[in-house]
Amino acid sequence: MPKRARDAYPRGVDIEYAGFGRIIVDGTRFDHDVVIEAGAVRARDKTPSRAVTSGSGHTPLSAAEDIPWSGPQLVIGSGYSGRLPIRSDVHERAAELGVELVVLPTAEACSLLRRRHASEITAILHVTC
Repeated sequence: MPKRARDAYPRGVDIEYAGFGRIIVDGTRFDHDVVIEAGAVRARDKTPSRAVTSGSGHTPLSAAEDIPWSGPQLVIGSGYSGRLPIRSDVHERAAELGVELVVLPTAEACSLLRRRHASEITAILHVTC
């Protein structure tokens, strides 16, 4: 019996931006920013970036954080309204490493990630602003 078209592709990540301040990854709800790398999900540690908090009061994403640079592409979910500040040092480091940055509002980033196998994902997903 031939495979159906959707069975021909590996399973994507079950990821949903459930609304401002909430994200669900493979059935687990997170009420904070997350980092996904090769199927592993962890909390984003903003501590290194707090020293460079922008004038807007938001903690930016800076290269001082533990960023998952292991893939050819890093998807950054920039929040509900797409307002996560991303410092220039992140863009510079990505260029040095040859990593493409894809920055989208978090809901759009989740839609993009759902089409990928977990082992192919490197992402930082901001759940507010």
